[in-house]
Amino acid sequence: MLASYVKSRSAAFLSTILLALSLGAHAQSGNSSSIAGTVVDPSGAVVTNATVEVRNPVSGFSRNTLTDAAGKFVVPNVPFNPYHVTVTGQGFAPYSGDVDVRSTVPVNLNIALKVGGSAESVTVEANGGDLIETTSTFHTDVDRGLFDKLPLESQSSSLSSLVTLSSPGIAADSNGLFHGMGDHAENSFMVDGQPITDQQSKVFSNQIPLDSIASMEVIAGAPPAEFGEKTSVVINATTRSGQGLTTPTGSVTTSYGSFGTSTVGINVGYGGPKWGNFVSASGLNTGRFLDPPEFTVIHAKGNEENIFDRGDYQLSKADSIQLNLGFTRSWFQNPNSFDNVLHTGQIDPAGNPLSPTDQRSQIRTFNIAPSWTLLLSTNAVFTFGGFVRHDQYNYYPSRNLFDDLSPIQQESVAQDRTLTNAGLRTSLSYVKGIHNIKLGATYQQTFLKENDNLGIVDNGLIPSLTDENGNPCFVNGVASDSPCSNLLPFDLTRGGGLFSFRGHTDVKQLALYIQDQITKGNWSFNVGVRGDFYNGLTTHKEAEPRLGLAYNIKRSSTVLRVSYARVLETPFNENLIVASVGCDSPVLNPLLGCTASNGTPLAPGWRNEFHAGLQQAFGKYVVFSGEYIWKYTHNAYDFSILGNTPIFVPIAWDRSKIPGFAGRVSVPDLHGFSALMVFSTVSARFFLPQVSGAGATPSAPSGVFRIDHDEKFNQTTHLQYQPWKTGPWIGFNWRYDSGLVAGAVPFALDPTTPVDLTGLTADQQMQAGLFCGNVFPTLTTPLTTCAPSQYGSTRVTIPAPGTENDDHNPPRIASRHLFDIAVGDDNIFRGDKYKWSLRLTAINVTNKVALYNFLSTFSGTHFLTPRTYTVELGFHF
Repeated sequence: MLASYVKSRSAAFLSTILLALSLGAHAQSGNSSSIAGTVVDPSGAVVTNATVEVRNPVSGFSRNTLTDAAGKFVVPNVPFNPYHVTVTGQGFAPYSGDVDVRSTVPVNLNIALKVGGSAESVTVEANGGDLIETTSTFHTDVDRGLFDKLPLESQSSSLSSLVTLSSPGIAADSNGLFHGMGDHAENSFMVDGQPITDQQSKVFSNQIPLDSIASMEVIAGAPPAEFGEKTSVVINATTRSGQGLTTPTGSVTTSYGSFGTSTVGINVGYGGPKWGNFVSASGLNTGRFLDPPEFTVIHAKGNEENIFDRGDYQLSKADSIQLNLGFTRSWFQNPNSFDNVLHTGQIDPAGNPLSPTDQRSQIRTFNIAPSWTLLLSTNAVFTFGGFVRHDQYNYYPSRNLFDDLSPIQQESVAQDRTLTNAGLRTSLSYVKGIHNIKLGATYQQTFLKENDNLGIVDNGLIPSLTDENGNPCFVNGVASDSPCSNLLPFDLTRGGGLFSFRGHTDVKQLALYIQDQITKGNWSFNVGVRGDFYNGLTTHKEAEPRLGLAYNIKRSSTVLRVSYARVLETPFNENLIVASVGCDSPVLNPLLGCTASNGTPLAPGWRNEFHAGLQQAFGKYVVFSGEYIWKYTHNAYDFSILGNTPIFVPIAWDRSKIPGFAGRVSVPDLHGFSALMVFSTVSARFFLPQVSGAGATPSAPSGVFRIDHDEKFNQTTHLQYQPWKTGPWIGFNWRYDSGLVAGAVPFALDPTTPVDLTGLTADQQMQAGLFCGNVFPTLTTPLTTCAPSQYGSTRVTIPAPGTENDDHNPPRIASRHLFDIAVGDDNIFRGDKYKWSLRLTAINVTNKVALYNFLSTFSGTHFLTPRTYTVELGFHF
């Protein structure tokens, strides 16, 4: 019944959206606007064929257009930011001015050019005032001028890689996952106004392709009221549009590189003054799709195909419609460790030797997002839109289920999980005088379906458990009592079958908000309030005030800012049902490590966060922006696993405290040279007890522990140089990470007690780089014990004997320096209309052997990408 209900409700959403568009529906998205105007001469006559340039020197945004026969120009799809506008025409002195785009309300300019050689010259401002913004929200702006030349580590999650390398406060993790400002996956994407708060790492969903993005804003400060749910980092993306491209413009690219990685892609934009279409399609095939648990790549093939299309049409001078369509499919193997391959001495119940583990995944994602924009007046814009996004995740076990057995996996599991998010959004923007007001609402429903099949493949699992009275599960070879007898029918080693879990639910959410950005002299105020209503497996409502203040000291090119936000955080939707009700199942209860016999559904949490920062320009060449952050959260979210399988489940701890500092230093284009440095130091302190979800209580005697995305310091420095505008270029990255908190690494309790290493397999010891004096483990000879004075690791920082503390001195991944480089030429044959480009990228040029994490509760062990080379050839028209 629920399946038919979901289908009917989804159809209702689509019908509502299509009906709204049929009633009436400028190329601007939910987070961009347009700059238009008329250029005239001193007599008031129009100036034709004048060049208008709109530029932001910090983000790298630059767009050019020409005035038409009526002297008019339009620059569409301009993201929210301050811009420098320059107009040049033959026989006229150049004009230069500044505009601030902060609303979907179009900016209209009337520009009067002076005759060239006039005694009254135009002053072109070129100082620190062009580099700073009087806004209370700490953020980073990135345009294609940067990320087209940025060496990116992952082609299958290039958007995550871009965010990690270009934004402060980001801790890098495996498989395209990043931790924003000390939180685990508390990040959201806003794509042309469509909110996406579900996880976008490549083991959960498929990301929007980077080729479809024109520019993006990464908000790490206190979010304005229009943003809710997961706001540690908000990635505000504006997609590419074909409107205004009167001749087809695009490119065809292909590349080949290490691990047999090959790509092919095409994008085309075409349109006119009132319409446009942009489409991009690409494919990827690689031998290293996910980050494996070994530096040697084993069983890590994958492929991905995606297509994105954006259509714009202006129905009249007052209203326009936009439609975003996307589909992505990815298929990939779950990488193996040597433990998964060797299965030393293991046979299945039929007496056959075990084969290497062969677990695979497939994710299919489609997205439909229409919107209608109505210009009510020169000061007001109304927007109405809808969206349907669907993820289907399939996890496939080995063909012989017993091949899934490994030291960290005792059960074989298959999963078919779907997440369908459908909603409507509306907003009204009004700009008048000192006020920039926006009010809006978003209603969405998320339909979840979870189908899991599970069987025990380790004949030692049940005997290792105890019953409810603490007695051994097996007495004289017979199961004694529950949970022993409950698990026995699903022990495949004893002739059992598969346990099936079926879960369905519908999460409803309503958000209402109003905000006003008030600009008065040197002051800027951002005030607002948001109301969130959550109705899922639990219910919650929250009023969330937002307040920001910024002051511009123009004489020194300094902006001081402070802000506060109250935020409702919603639970992760991925495997929400099994995490919330799994403890009710007598079969799943012991496998999930539940501490009670009843389920504890995940409920929304709430956060108070405080920010203080400054922005400082040094002349016209360097700008610094830094922010101190302090966040206190009730119901702090994390992940655990279903038994010992690759299925991740959300959990929540009592509270968390996250203080930190993040900063950015930018050098805008200076004679072809530009630079960007981002850095952060963020603590992530979580407090027992666990309050909801499946069991995962760590050993934290003090009740406080650092979660595995806490990192003391990281920084990325990007240098870019192009000696002349049409010549070759070079891009260079230096990334330093002090190391995330590690998993279960043995440590010395005191200087005299030998360290017990029998809890790790030989392979796990090798992954961690453990050693005892001059003795290193091999796959056939693991270490057993070691004197503290001789014990150490080449890949993990282990606390000195007797000093380990889960809060103040936990084991950490060893620090690392990584260097990437890209060189290329965007027009190797110096063509005019048609151009060929060539690019060579090298990742991890020193071939540094290092870990992202080790035995992480959430994701296990993963190595960084070895040295890889990629060569790309492109044709542009």
